Amino acid sequence: MNIRTRLTVLFVLLVASIMLLFTVSVYYLYDQFREQEFRQRLEEKAYTTVRLREDVGEVPQNDLPILADEQVTIYNNRGIVLYNQSKQHPRFPVTIHFLNKITLRQSQYVRIGDLEAVGVRHLNANRQSLIIVASGNDRYGLSKLTRLREILFFGWLLSLIIVGIAGYLFATDALRPISELIGQANAISATNIHQRLYVGRQRDELADLASTFNDLLNRLEEAFVLQKSFVSHASHELRTPLTVMMGQIEVTRLQARSTDDYEITLDGLLDEVKNMIRLVNGLLELARASSDVVTLNYQPVRIDELLWQAQSQLVSKNPDYQIDIDFDNLPDREEELVVHGEESLLQTAFQNLMENGCKYSSDKSVSVRLSFDTGWVRLNFSDQGYGISENDLPHIFEPFYRSEITMTVKGHGIGLALTRRIIELHRGHIKVESTVGKGTTFRITLPILRNSSTDSDEVRTIESGIKPELT
Repeated sequence: MNIRTRLTVLFVLLVASIMLLFTVSVYYLYDQFREQEFRQRLEEKAYTTVRLREDVGEVPQNDLPILADEQVTIYNNRGIVLYNQSKQHPRFPVTIHFLNKITLRQSQYVRIGDLEAVGVRHLNANRQSLIIVASGNDRYGLSKLTRLREILFFGWLLSLIIVGIAGYLFATDALRPISELIGQANAISATNIHQRLYVGRQRDELADLASTFNDLLNRLEEAFVLQKSFVSHASHELRTPLTVMMGQIEVTRLQARSTDDYEITLDGLLDEVKNMIRLVNGLLELARASSDVVTLNYQPVRIDELLWQAQSQLVSKNPDYQIDIDFDNLPDREEELVVHGEESLLQTAFQNLMENGCKYSSDKSVSVRLSFDTGWVRLNFSDQGYGISENDLPHIFEPFYRSEITMTVKGHGIGLALTRRIIELHRGHIKVESTVGKGTTFRITLPILRNSSTDSDEVRTIESGIKPELT
């Protein structure tokens, strides 16, 4: 059942229930009014009959209003019939119990089928107590009640039909914007992912839904463009060394060469293979950092040990690199040096920043300064290198992006993109400050573990993929 039909059915059921309650109430109240009115007429008939009998000695029937199947019977205090209005009609069946319940202040009413009777008590001039039972058939009132029942029933059915049609039209009009949104959403594909949803009513929940969906499309478009750019750049970066390798092999095979020439060619091929391996490793690390956070193995790690390990690995591969690590306001407790994260990823991030600082500096040196605040650890990676221009700063964290100044230096433009993703996975921040010709400083802020209860809370937060607001 679609939403339109469900809304229509619910609307009809709701209105039908309200109208049924209304019609039953009207019918019941009118029935009570008819009964009360006819009871009052029977009481007047009873008192009039007994008073005429006392005053005149007889009851002239032609001078009194006649009720359908009327019957007036007078009993004494012992239940003996003193007067019966008509000998042709049998008296309304009453019991001694019914007669005994009748008092001077309280009359009694009873109904059997279409016949209704009222019993009243009267004191005559001799202070003798008499009981008068007047009965009759309210044909006129009952016929009006039957007619009212028919009117209410058929009116209720007709109202249901009208409400059903109105409910369907109302639901159709209410859901028309949703149908329009569905049509617009179905029209969006990879070729026109820049399109956005539009709702004519700008101040309702559907407009909020369209705005939320448009925000989702913005994120998807950004991811789509980045993925497309990533694939294009990755293909280009992989094709370049393969083309060089193929060219070297083809040139070498043109003619017979000496052993030294073959060794030179193989050395060149080996360099290109190593270059491709570094590129593939960078792509794998970037893919791993971009994967689901639940798959990562977060453990408590000391931030200072990660820095020393990253420095040791870089210096062992590049002895000419100079990496200085300084500490500001070193905490008294070792627990304040511990962060919760993936050790290999954090080490990769620190190593990338150290390597970039050395690689893009003329003196091949970088300075790492470690400081601590309440609940946070701050790391500054500073170099005295080429610097980054203002035009390049917004793009340095994009995969495969390289400025014109650094095109002559070996690299693929993956390191900073990977570093930012790793820092974000650990709920940290990374900022960059740079001046052309003076150097660049990368500032990283990471949350530290405070106590055991906080540790467990942070573990659950990281594993659930939630990034709370930093304070």
